[in-house]
Amino acid sequence: MDLKQIDAAAWRTLGEAAGDPQAEFRYLTLCTVDAARRPQARTLVLRQVDSVMRTLTFHTDVRSPKWQEMMANPQVTVLGYALQTRQQLRLQGRVELYAQESDIALAAWSRLPAHTRKTYRGGPPGEETESEPQAAPPATTDEAGRPHFGVVVMRVSELDWVQLQRDNNQRALLTYSTDGTLASGQRIAP
Repeated sequence: MDLKQIDAAAWRTLGEAAGDPQAEFRYLTLCTVDAARRPQARTLVLRQVDSVMRTLTFHTDVRSPKWQEMMANPQVTVLGYALQTRQQLRLQGRVELYAQESDIALAAWSRLPAHTRKTYRGGPPGEETESEPQAAPPATTDEAGRPHFGVVVMRVSELDWVQLQRDNNQRALLTYSTDGTLASGQRIAP
């Protein structure tokens, strides 16, 4: 594949993953830096992809440490690995955060199924809980978790693509301009 084909294939795969819970790139690792300058990584669900503007969208709890970390430093890395195809995507860029009253968060919340909305009703992420999981208390309304819901939109500036093969590992580094166009690309040593 040439660099444009690599670019198109990577974004097509990401786009498919946003709509398919069984897709290999559906669950991606988001990396941030905490206040003590330690790297932090956690898995998020890929919710939406815009291959023209080069954005990835995730949902999270605004009370979480990752939200605070992204507020302090919006530069992040997202990493995914597909076991079946032996392909790795490492994306770097900057996030924009949208909290409960923003149009983007309100629209995303309205599309969430009830079982997903329930995940935002509990205590803050990382808060100590009872030793045994308990059934979630009934909420007064379906909107009980909405104040804790946030949307993370990552604008990708760089894609590091790796294809592992027995005798021919390949790697390419692609960079994007702020309008999403492919600005440059090069093959690099794996």
